[in-house]
Amino acid sequence: MVTPLHGLVYRLVVAVDVEGYSKLDALDQSLVQARLSDVLDAAARNAGLDRDLWYRQVRGDGELAVLPADADAAWVVARFTEQLARALADLRAAGTPLRMRLAMHCGPLTAGAFGLVGDAPIVTCRLLDAKVVRGELARSDDDLVLVISDRLFADVVRTRFHDLDPTRFRPTRFRVKSTWYSGYLCTVAPVRG
Repeated sequence: MVTPLHGLVYRLVVAVDVEGYSKLDALDQSLVQARLSDVLDAAARNAGLDRDLWYRQVRGDGELAVLPADADAAWVVARFTEQLARALADLRAAGTPLRMRLAMHCGPLTAGAFGLVGDAPIVTCRLLDAKVVRGELARSDDDLVLVISDRLFADVVRTRFHDLDPTRFRPTRFRVKSTWYSGYLCTVAPVRG
């Protein structure tokens, strides 16, 4: 079940994208999609989140999701990210690694005829697809790189709720289509260990 969006809402948006997907043949792409669905389900479930309540827009090798209005953004940044990293580590241990970028932002959006419209999905996708974020994952030994918007960092991470550790994030800035975007990268667990 996908929760419909009615009118302009202010929500947390989460997007994921798998590294190297387009280089795979059709069979391997199908297997990657199945593993991606499984790790997202496991991460959400283990973080106490119900993905059936998320508005989800599938992107082939990823997903753009809008969380319900009552979602605790600090919990999602802290625990969903932590559980996603664990699920990816389990895949690696099983011999079927999956590497991905994870982006989060909060802002206004609504549903349109061809998907989500508004500032929040655009900023989230710009963060997800930024060269600096792709490069960070390519250089990293970890299977997950998290990037969040400067707004989400200021409003949520700096609160330190749910053991979020602001020192684990580093600022980044990049330009896409003549617009500057600011965000924060995290290549380790976003929480104090």
